[in-house]
Amino acid sequence: MTRYIFVAGGVMSGIGKGIGVASIGKILKSKGFKVTAVKIDPYVNVDAGTMNPIEHGEVFVTNDGVECDQDVGNYERFLDEDIFTENYITTGRVYQAVINRERNLEYDGKCVEVVPDIPNEVISRIKKSARKTKADFVLIEIGGTVGEYQNMLFLEAARMMRLVNPKNVLFILVSYLPVPKKIGEMKTKPTQYAVRTLNSTGIQPDLILARASVPLDKIRKKKISTFCNIALDDVISAPDVESIYQIPLNFEKENLGNRILKKLGMNSRKGDLSNWRKLVNNIEKSKKPVRIGIVGKYFETGKFTLMDSYISIIEAVKHAAFSFKRKPEISWLSAKKYEKNPSFVKELKKYDGIIVPGGFGNRGVEGKIRAIKFCRENKIPFLGLCLGMQLAIVEFARNVCRIKEACSAEFKKKCKEPVIDVMMEQKALIKEKRYGGTMRLGAYNCKLKPKTISARAYKSKLISERHRHRYELNNAFREKLKEKGMVMAGINPKRDLVEIIELKDHPFFVATQFHPEFKSRPLNPHPLFKEFIKKCM
Repeated sequence: MTRYIFVAGGVMSGIGKGIGVASIGKILKSKGFKVTAVKIDPYVNVDAGTMNPIEHGEVFVTNDGVECDQDVGNYERFLDEDIFTENYITTGRVYQAVINRERNLEYDGKCVEVVPDIPNEVISRIKKSARKTKADFVLIEIGGTVGEYQNMLFLEAARMMRLVNPKNVLFILVSYLPVPKKIGEMKTKPTQYAVRTLNSTGIQPDLILARASVPLDKIRKKKISTFCNIALDDVISAPDVESIYQIPLNFEKENLGNRILKKLGMNSRKGDLSNWRKLVNNIEKSKKPVRIGIVGKYFETGKFTLMDSYISIIEAVKHAAFSFKRKPEISWLSAKKYEKNPSFVKELKKYDGIIVPGGFGNRGVEGKIRAIKFCRENKIPFLGLCLGMQLAIVEFARNVCRIKEACSAEFKKKCKEPVIDVMMEQKALIKEKRYGGTMRLGAYNCKLKPKTISARAYKSKLISERHRHRYELNNAFREKLKEKGMVMAGINPKRDLVEIIELKDHPFFVATQFHPEFKSRPLNPHPLFKEFIKKCM
């Protein structure tokens, strides 16, 4: 019998609901249960593919090709399980499905209403996820915060599920307790208001994860217990931590896993988090730094730096660095700065390795190309991802192969020498302005060339990696690039598309058309990132 745990947020967004869900999942899995997680995004977008990463954060891609919220990446990393398209729900997806069903006369002529038909569609999707994964527990994260108009229908779906089967549904509220600097006291009132707001939807939380900069004391726990109508032991302290991977261990100190089991009428179980404890111990002992620069364009938002745009890359670097007991020091390097003042590119010498990640549009492209050229000429370990590979090809074509007009068709419509060009099937889609969900998405096979860096790293002849792009290396230029020393280290065997390039006579110059960061896990770092960090060391 499947149990369902809904997790909602209070007071403000960005307080760690996704990590909370992932951590609870990790705890329950450690106790021998089959666990999966569902993310509900209240956006009208059908998926995350058309969302601006500066506003929404990284677009994560699953094996089956759904473009989704970055929290799905957190679920995969903590659970060490693949998440599927059924596990990602948006307002757009739900309404689209209901409207399509109505057009197909699947409601037998009945009037289709927002309530109960929209919540019923949400419930059916949650249950479909449970059936596909055969999960004992389905954790459902409701995006945003309670009180927002956008997520009311999802809370209604949760309430309806609890009404039908109260013994199998649990509610958890993740709420923030501020400590105003001038006051110096942790305040519970915002959480009290969040609980009252949740009560107004017909839901009483069973547990409260109290997020704060410091651990809760007994006085604050008692206040929340009294005013939020919840047992003292059901207020779980969730303070800020140095590493997100500490969180499951912190929750277990408060007996969260067995509190959940007890509330669902299940027997307590001892979990095995020994490997996770070793990971956290490794992280704490990692002192010697490895300095990595990421040359990007999706992290500048006003006067602030948004790391969420590249969260999978950050975590993949951490996973690899920690496996060598190295402390990763990641710096954000602006591609636009190198465009405005090329001399600034010399700062790359300060780093042990450079990553050029993916992206769309021509902003910062020439700056990235300058950074890649500097890494190539100065033997700095370089890892290019997606757009990073495409620009590495453009740079090599221009400066080594002397193809002066070399460019990508993405940035120059009338490009004379498009070493990077759009896939044939994509041209019609672009012409029709169909962009959402139309790229090469999800897992594709890649055959590795023997005796290359990539083959040594993977220790395999055939691999599978996730993609998100619509431009490829133009095979018309392939031989010319090979003649000058570029190695086509990985090829998609079905369509003869180049997936990995390398350069000879360089300590580490590797670039991939796919996104290896999506498959890195804390207990199983990605082989390419491990090889990269090894060379950086």
